[in-house]
Amino acid sequence: MKASHLYNGRMATCIVLGFSSGLPLFIFIYLLPAWMQSAGLSLSSIGAASLFMLPYSLKFFWAPFIDRYRLSRLGRRRSWILVCLLLLIAGFSALGLRSPEHLPWLLFWGTVCAFGSASMDTAIDALRREILSDEELGLGTALHVNAYKLAGIVPGSLALILADHRPWSEVYIFCSLFLLPGLLLILLIPEPQAVHGRPQTLREAVYAPLAEFFSRHGYRQALWILAFITFYKFGDSMAASLATPFYLDLGYSRTAIGLIAKQAGLAASIAGGLLGGLWMLRLGISRALWLFGIAQALSLSGFILLSLHPGGLLTLAAVIAAEAFGVGLGTTALVAFLAQQTDTRHTATQFALLSSLAALPRSLFNAASGWCAEHWGWTLYFSVCLILTLPGFLLLQRVTPWPKVAASE
Repeated sequence: MKASHLYNGRMATCIVLGFSSGLPLFIFIYLLPAWMQSAGLSLSSIGAASLFMLPYSLKFFWAPFIDRYRLSRLGRRRSWILVCLLLLIAGFSALGLRSPEHLPWLLFWGTVCAFGSASMDTAIDALRREILSDEELGLGTALHVNAYKLAGIVPGSLALILADHRPWSEVYIFCSLFLLPGLLLILLIPEPQAVHGRPQTLREAVYAPLAEFFSRHGYRQALWILAFITFYKFGDSMAASLATPFYLDLGYSRTAIGLIAKQAGLAASIAGGLLGGLWMLRLGISRALWLFGIAQALSLSGFILLSLHPGGLLTLAAVIAAEAFGVGLGTTALVAFLAQQTDTRHTATQFALLSSLAALPRSLFNAASGWCAEHWGWTLYFSVCLILTLPGFLLLQRVTPWPKVAASE
């Protein structure tokens, strides 16, 4: 990779839009549970709020519309991103104006933000693929993923600290302001030129990507691949869904979680992503899925140890850092695998389908996580999360068998 690629405008676009893409998701993961718990809602209610993540798993249903139509003269990609950013700024600013106990208000604005975020992700993924050359794709994707993770510092650290001193309405507006750089950027950059042109009909936008994927792999292998993508991060997504309530339940303050633990987690997550990308150059994607997946699974044992022996802030930071590093490795391998499975003629719809499946456990099964933790206790709950990493390895054996990987790479 030439050094000039590191400094061109396309890489800056990947960073800024990666940050804008990650911020809404982390608001749902980190800030929303803390807000709900501060209002006295039960763990079951907090777990049920994971259903707000469902649009991330359903976005492939409307991805063909994003591929086929444009919403303004800005073009297909920029117009969708612009509208979604405006919707998210308004939605999150409105969300905090009332207590989460006002369920109709919470459900309406939470759903608006979830659909806006999932739609924006689809448009950004397509734009990134279209502005990057094949040579730049690896670096651009790595920068996007790490900027995506970096966005977690806002709701997971800064906003939690602010919530100890200011009302929640101001906290949500504070988070919304971090979407403004993405809004400005999308007005300044040119619309990318689609390599293969846009679909001429909605039927073409829907049918062609699916037909190509299944014909390329064969129906049986394609189904194994889709199942593997669904369950590869099943266990760690279940654990992460209640991480913040878990720390609060152990007695750590929001400021402590935001200032110390989340900082350690962010640094470890980015380190895992960057090192994972470098290690994959030597390991290859297939072997990385195995090795990084093992690290991802073992990192969950820290939650179990913390539930048995809560310690000081250094102990908390160490547990979160280990988990974030392992998950960072696993995420890097999975995102690379998703990109490997897409065809450049149908990137938006195929990537939306595959990334939707990767988010399915987080969106659907996590809704029951609060009930499980409430009735099982934290130690058993995180032990089950660790066990739930096994289906991903069983399916990986069908997609990329380890003996074959070890022998061929």
